[in-house]
Amino acid sequence: MNLKDKIRVVEDFPKEGISFKDITTLLQDGKAYKRAVDLCIEAVKDKEFDIIIGPEARGFLIGAPMSYATGKGFVPVRKPGKLPYETVKYEYELEYGTDALEIHRDSIKPGQKVLIVDDLLATGGTILSTIKLIEQLGGQVVSVLFLIELEFLNGRDTLKDYDVKSVIKY
Repeated sequence: MNLKDKIRVVEDFPKEGISFKDITTLLQDGKAYKRAVDLCIEAVKDKEFDIIIGPEARGFLIGAPMSYATGKGFVPVRKPGKLPYETVKYEYELEYGTDALEIHRDSIKPGQKVLIVDDLLATGGTILSTIKLIEQLGGQVVSVLFLIELEFLNGRDTLKDYDVKSVIKY
C-alpha cells in the first residue's frame, strides 16, 4: 500500500503557494491508518522509550494509537489554557509574533525516556518547542518521529541534535 496515495494534497492552503498535505483522507481509510501507525511503530522499534508525547492536535492522531499499540503512556502537549492542571509553558518566535505550548508539570519524570510523535515535519519549530518543554522537566528525548516529512523545508536542520525519523517523504 502506497500511503502517499491516501494523502490529499490541497494547493494554496492555508495560503497561496502552500501545497498542504491533508491526512484526513488517510485517517478515513482504516487499513491505511493502521498501516501508517504500524510503520511508525516499526520506525522506532530499535528505540527504548518510556512515554510518547504528541503535540496538539495531529500529534494526538498518530501518538495515541502508537501508545495503545506499544503499551506506553501518552502525554499531550497543548496550546495555553487547554490543560486543566499546573503546566509548564514554552514560548517561541513565529515569523510575525509568538506562540506557546504547555505540558502538565507532572507528566514527565526526570530521566524519563521520551518519544515525540507528530504528523508532519515542516520547519521543526513546534517540535523544537516541544523538546524544550520535555527537557525543562528533565525528560530525555530519544527520538522524534513524523508520519510525513517535507524534506525541502529542511526541518531536520532545526532538530539536528536529535534522532529524527519519518515514514513518508515529500
